[in-house]
Amino acid sequence: MKKMMTMFMAVAMISSLVACGNTETKEPQTSTTIDAQTEATKNMENAESDKPETIIIQSMNGEQEMADIEVPYDPQRIAVLDMPTLDIIDSLGMGDRIVGSASVTIEYLTDYNPDDSNGAIMNLGTVKTADLEKVAACEPDVIFIGGRLSSIYNELSAIAPVVYLPVDYNKGIVASTADNAKTIGSMFGKETDVDTLMEGYQTRIDALNNVLNGKDILLCMYNANAMSLMDTESALNILVSELGGNNLGETVGEANKATHGEEASWETIVNLNPEYMFVLDRSTAIGSSDEGVLGAKEVVENDLVKEMDVYKNGHIVYFIEHANVWYTSTGGVQALDTMLSDLEGALLVK
Repeated sequence: MKKMMTMFMAVAMISSLVACGNTETKEPQTSTTIDAQTEATKNMENAESDKPETIIIQSMNGEQEMADIEVPYDPQRIAVLDMPTLDIIDSLGMGDRIVGSASVTIEYLTDYNPDDSNGAIMNLGTVKTADLEKVAACEPDVIFIGGRLSSIYNELSAIAPVVYLPVDYNKGIVASTADNAKTIGSMFGKETDVDTLMEGYQTRIDALNNVLNGKDILLCMYNANAMSLMDTESALNILVSELGGNNLGETVGEANKATHGEEASWETIVNLNPEYMFVLDRSTAIGSSDEGVLGAKEVVENDLVKEMDVYKNGHIVYFIEHANVWYTSTGGVQALDTMLSDLEGALLVK
């Protein structure tokens, strides 16, 4: 009996020690986990509280001058009336914040077409004509516009801060695209993402520059059976500013031509005798290839042009398939990739 009692007490003591040991092991682990979770929560709260409500960026104002503009930081509701900006916002992964947009015809951006969004994105009109009532109704934190709407900058500013970032042709399309993307990225804390998006472009530009640098070129726009010569400050600017072509069309007509260029005779084009011709098909870009409007190649490759070296050497380059990208999205990050791909296919692939 005494022996059994001794054994019973020994077992009880061992069980007690095991229980105590388990308790001591769990307590520090549980405490550490709670402390870590608490610290993480505090860090998140501090990070949120450290975010500024607004920031100052450089943007065009109602007087068509670059100025300091106060805009919301990390805006949650975005209205976009400019295709290059829509391109950049999509590239930065901020597209889910778009609550209103102009109609979209560019293939890689059609997810933002209001008419196909089941009401998630309000139709604000076009990049040329905005519906002010609908812009106000979508209650944006910020509004992005392009040059075609600069005349109503003040009216839009009465609704929300307006960001207007045109292409700076003095910088060139590539540098201006990068700068505008960084400005937009700074509104979301995504400046470094822009560096990643622009990686690799310079190498591609250098390869194209090796082909075109110093060559006499014509920048042309085909529109409804007519050909116009374009100014360097136009949608085809990259061919001069980055690729080094000499735009012979600058010497024809007005020094600063309209957006659609200046109509030129075929005799003028023959006399200029360019080494390369680049033809942007505006009719295709805006979907106006109506009955009676010939295709760009049918008009350009006439008997006079076929006698020119530029034709015989296969140096007439058409922008038809992606005409709307060249015409309406110049200044977008993804648009730049498309433009370079078009040029690589025409100038580098033989």
